[in-house]
Amino acid sequence: MTVQDAAEVEDLAGRIRPGFTLGVAAAAFQIEGALTADGRGPSSWDAFAEKPGAILDGHSPAIACDHYNRSDEDIALMRELGVDSYRFSLSWPRIQPGGKGPINQQGLDFYDRLVDKLLKAGISPMVTLYHWDTPLPLEHDGGWLIRATAERFAEYAAAAAARLGDRVAQWVTLNEPVSVALQGYALGVHAPGRRLLFDALPAAHHQLLGHGLAVQALRAAKVVGSIGVANMHSPVRPASKRLKDGLMARAFDLILNRVYADPILLGRYPKPPLPVKPWFKALGKVPEKDLKTIHQPLDFYGVNYYYPAKVASGQGDGTTLTIHSDVMAKLPFHLANFPEYETTGFGWPVAPEHLGILLRELKDRYGASLPPLFITESGASFPEPEHAAGPVHDPDRISYLASHLGQALRATAPGGIAHDVELLGYYVWTLLDNFEWAAGYSQRFGLVHVDFDTLERTPKDSFYWYQSLSRARRIRRDREL
Repeated sequence: MTVQDAAEVEDLAGRIRPGFTLGVAAAAFQIEGALTADGRGPSSWDAFAEKPGAILDGHSPAIACDHYNRSDEDIALMRELGVDSYRFSLSWPRIQPGGKGPINQQGLDFYDRLVDKLLKAGISPMVTLYHWDTPLPLEHDGGWLIRATAERFAEYAAAAAARLGDRVAQWVTLNEPVSVALQGYALGVHAPGRRLLFDALPAAHHQLLGHGLAVQALRAAKVVGSIGVANMHSPVRPASKRLKDGLMARAFDLILNRVYADPILLGRYPKPPLPVKPWFKALGKVPEKDLKTIHQPLDFYGVNYYYPAKVASGQGDGTTLTIHSDVMAKLPFHLANFPEYETTGFGWPVAPEHLGILLRELKDRYGASLPPLFITESGASFPEPEHAAGPVHDPDRISYLASHLGQALRATAPGGIAHDVELLGYYVWTLLDNFEWAAGYSQRFGLVHVDFDTLERTPKDSFYWYQSLSRARRIRRDREL
């Protein structure tokens, strides 16, 4: 690290407020492997990954990072990294293979041990109940398109709370329900591979209902930890001043942001502009009691931020941000590029200033109804070698993380653009290079390089950067005590 880099780390550490959490995040299906160990049942993603052409280059999630068998090694890495917290998800099919009925105690045993190991290492666990891996029997019954799945999710939440609720510091009910509904049920590029376009909206509603029921289950279990949800959010801009671009941008903002946040935080679905109202007809038949269930008091709200969105009217070619779906080409709008920004390996614009804009927009939109926030995911993939012959240099990732964390801290500081937002912490996505859903192993987000042939872990320069930030923050904190 150069002197200049060290000075920048010290400056960033000096802006981290007391009690602010520095963490890393991961998801069960992307890292665990061991898909048939301890009685785990198949998930919607297991089935989707077996479809020819569904996963880039036919990559298999069967082993992934083998975190199931290497959790001790990975916890040691986190302890070396010096993070306060580890956000991970539970595998629903590992805990309840059928999605209903008997609980698999062996599956719960794995997470019971994991929580104890984290606490022993001084790392606070943040548990996500659902990160996209629906038990396959439930998917065969209709998945999130039917109400029963929300009810089953609440039963699973209660079982997890009964075993882990006395030690978990934070609970996240759902991770990015928009991604499940949009990419899984509307466009077909993620599990379960449905291509329903706006007829996928019931999958959005039933996830939100599941969230509300799960919050009630966690409260009933008297868990000691705080409770929230994690939504992906992007500030949405029209590609031009044309009225059609403005209308499509407003519609996409509903699809991406407000359909999920409004019911959770305000207890109602947003009203779409009249010209696009037919698109949202499925949400016009929602029982009032469902909205009351969804609108549960929360201790925090998780924001996953990766990039802003620019929307133009007119059909595109079905390809955007490395996603291709034939049905997407049928839509009367498409996502436009940001030529002024550099891009990640996924083609996502690197636009940290839009994180501050997003925080401002959330506060303006929800006011006193907006709970304290965590940035529950923030990170980037960049091209890197498959095998690490020595140190892995990733300056682009260091720049990305420093600028995004810096923007979040600057925006929420006194005098900042979002000074009235209470920001509790920042979680890097992700600790390990992993199975990146439909992109297989082609996109590397990790602070730690994983050789997917040998499973050897090699910390990258970004790992040591984050470690130095954590140490500098801790030294400053100790001096002030």
